[in-house]
Amino acid sequence: MSDDSLRPRDHSEAIALFRAEVIGALAHREFLRGELRAALRALAKVRFRAPGARFTHCIAPSTLERWVYLYRAGGLPALKPRPRSDRGRARDLTPEQRALLLDIRREHPGASVPLILRTLVLDGRLPRDAVSETTVARLFRDAGLPRGARPEGHTRLRWQAEHPGALWHGDVCHGAALHIGGTTRPLRIHALMDDAARYVVALEAHHTEREADMLGLFLGTLRRVGAPDGLYLDNGSTYRGEALRIGCERLGITLIHAQPYDAPARGKMERFWRTLRQGCLDHLGTMTSLHDVQARLIAFLDEHYHKSPHGGLLGKTPAEVWAGARTRIVKEPELTTALTIRARRRVRKDGTVDIAGVPWQLDQSFLSGCLVMIAVDLTSAAAPVVEHDGHHYILRPVDAIAAGKLRRKRPAPEPDGTEDIVPFDPAGALLDRLVGRPPRHGAPEED
Repeated sequence: MSDDSLRPRDHSEAIALFRAEVIGALAHREFLRGELRAALRALAKVRFRAPGARFTHCIAPSTLERWVYLYRAGGLPALKPRPRSDRGRARDLTPEQRALLLDIRREHPGASVPLILRTLVLDGRLPRDAVSETTVARLFRDAGLPRGARPEGHTRLRWQAEHPGALWHGDVCHGAALHIGGTTRPLRIHALMDDAARYVVALEAHHTEREADMLGLFLGTLRRVGAPDGLYLDNGSTYRGEALRIGCERLGITLIHAQPYDAPARGKMERFWRTLRQGCLDHLGTMTSLHDVQARLIAFLDEHYHKSPHGGLLGKTPAEVWAGARTRIVKEPELTTALTIRARRRVRKDGTVDIAGVPWQLDQSFLSGCLVMIAVDLTSAAAPVVEHDGHHYILRPVDAIAAGKLRRKRPAPEPDGTEDIVPFDPAGALLDRLVGRPPRHGAPEED
């Protein structure tokens, strides 16, 4: 083996060897009172070149004295430089600024360090000359986020809606179960988030995860802020119903479903869920009602999330970007037309018909056994309507108990006289003709 292979293991060991060479025999000699100080002052006048340094420099006597005692106490390992306690954390940056820079690099892996710093300074998110490019580059490198890095191992193009209001994401998050009245009820958080602004236009707590919950959330948002150009959902049954599909088509909203088993495609929504969990859901404690959960969700959005700089927005807040949103106002008649669904049903002999598993009563008995068209307005709590031959008949809920107590009308008895009975005697009419008798009623029949 050649001597070239006998080198310091790393830069830290090279520094330790250099320090040991500088103090030399001082670490092994015995000094009388005052002799060590004089030797250190003399040594401090000598210029040395540290490993990797371009220039020589003198070393202070106090530093040399510290090296001597460290070497005596722990040998060569004690002379290795200690790493900074805040190594990799960019001391000139606050924790919020470091988190913001890391989020921007994750959202924009192709952006250069100068571009990121220049944008943040222009937006007022960072003071000018607050941190150097080298420090930020080291921060990204220590976090495992070099420029252009793709954690998934394959190229995934970054995409974003053209403007706020163009595309909304919809999803459901499962929270910790609530203990209500001695029972355990599930917690489901339904949300709609704007793609370009990361602004959450709707956030509600429910116990269930059904299409009706999604429709109610969507309907309320349409009335409050208008309609987007598109709606981006996952493939769950909550978002695959016919009512949602038909309603979006009638309103001119493009309904998009993500590819199955492609979680990164829903990364923006998943990032919001992580933020919501860390800042709210993981700290609900012993909530006993959906109202308490809903109040905390609104407080989290209005007082924190919408006002916090977002990495995906280059330091801007969701509220600032959402201020320029362009949505289409939808009037109530248009909503009613779009979200009125129709289905063919056969009326039973008892005048009842089922809608979504719920029985309804039709008072028009002449429609028993007929196929009818039933219209349900999802925008209101109005009862379903039967549409038949240009007429509309309102259904009412079936009350089986009340029907069991209802007094039925008995058929009227036949009258004793014959004056009110319509004469109809086929055999008698034939007999009269046979024997030549004139008709009993009306003029005689002409041959």
